[in-house]
Amino acid sequence: NTNYLITIKNKKYILTIFEKRVNFRDLPFFMNLMSGLSKLKVKCPNPLKSKKSKFIFKIKNKSACIVSFLEGNDKKELNYNDCYIVGKNIAKLHMASKKIKLYRRNSLSISSWPKLLSKINIKIDKISKNLKSLMKNELIQIKKKWPKNLPKGIIHSDLFVDNIIFHKKKFHGFIDFYFSCNDYLSYELATCVNALCFIKKKNNYILDKKKSSNLLRGYESIRKLSSPEKKNFNTMCRGSALRYLLTRAYDYLNTPKNAIIKIKDPKEYVQKLNYHLKINSYKNYIN
Repeated sequence: NTNYLITIKNKKYILTIFEKRVNFRDLPFFMNLMSGLSKLKVKCPNPLKSKKSKFIFKIKNKSACIVSFLEGNDKKELNYNDCYIVGKNIAKLHMASKKIKLYRRNSLSISSWPKLLSKINIKIDKISKNLKSLMKNELIQIKKKWPKNLPKGIIHSDLFVDNIIFHKKKFHGFIDFYFSCNDYLSYELATCVNALCFIKKKNNYILDKKKSSNLLRGYESIRKLSSPEKKNFNTMCRGSALRYLLTRAYDYLNTPKNAIIKIKDPKEYVQKLNYHLKINSYKNYIN
């Protein structure tokens, strides 16, 4: 998406213009979700309605919206207490979203990964030796282990550091809900472990167990994880790591060189996936 900051009479808003990757049919889901969460006191951007009482309007044949501005900034890295508070607020988001009767299929769920993998050619092995083979073999194993009946609900599905806002050193809310969908709640946590709880040491990504412990304990202070969620947590982490490895590998090969976006390095998620392959228990993620 393309975003602009708008200031009107000392009030700030974000104008978002939706680009090619966003399906127009998904936009009502995103708008109604953010509006519903805002009403339930979950800190997030609140979409504004036009004079015609619509969230979506057109700018030069592209769909667009205006949402409230969340004061504050993201952090490059979360400290241990941040991880606990973020975990707690993820649980609040999940609990609140149960009250919102909306549904959107996860367009990047496990069922989409084989098709994505088929579009990634052997050139990707220049990034990491036998990478195509690793992704193919891991997809086979994850599909065998993927659980069929874990607690589901609406998840944010993209909680990286740049979508978590802090103001005056305190958690202030979540932004960028344009991957939100219905999926396993524990899959959200697995994505957060991958995105927020690894540290880089000498070009190697290593899990900081104190961070993942605090994230998971913060979450469980509001919503307890079930035994099946804990039993399958390593599979969720492997699946989430593979999902981001696949999309980053695809983008690495297919993003035009003149595109005004930063291409993210797939090697980060090769290392994270390999880390999860060495462990198998929920206990490996907590102190």
